[in-house]
Amino acid sequence: VQLQASGGGLVQAGGSLRLSCAASGRTFSSYAMGWFRQAPGKEREFVVAINWSGGSTYYAESVKGRFTISRDNAKNMVYLQMNSMKPEDTAVYYCAARIRGRQYYTDGYDYWGQGTLVTVSS
Repeated sequence: VQLQASGGGLVQAGGSLRLSCAASGRTFSSYAMGWFRQAPGKEREFVVAINWSGGSTYYAESVKGRFTISRDNAKNMVYLQMNSMKPEDTAVYYCAARIRGRQYYTDGYDYWGQGTLVTVSS
């Protein structure tokens, strides 16, 4: 599957952004999806994940209550709604797909999008 992330940009602290991830392929609904982020000089970290049906979601503590992941299998899309954003949310955000790998770790994912830059100004 090929993934294309979009929607990044510059936002003020307290503002909102919605990221989108478009997936190619007819087997999209077979994949669990996740969003990771990588800030300058830091390792890529887990942000949020959603299972194949959208019925289960998992959030990093740092974004819980502010970010919401969703998916539309009919459109092969995954979304990340980010509210009450903070400067520490600044990073390149990546969407990723996995079949059965480790959910919270980068090596658990089989396919990655190219990333979209999110910058939160204070």
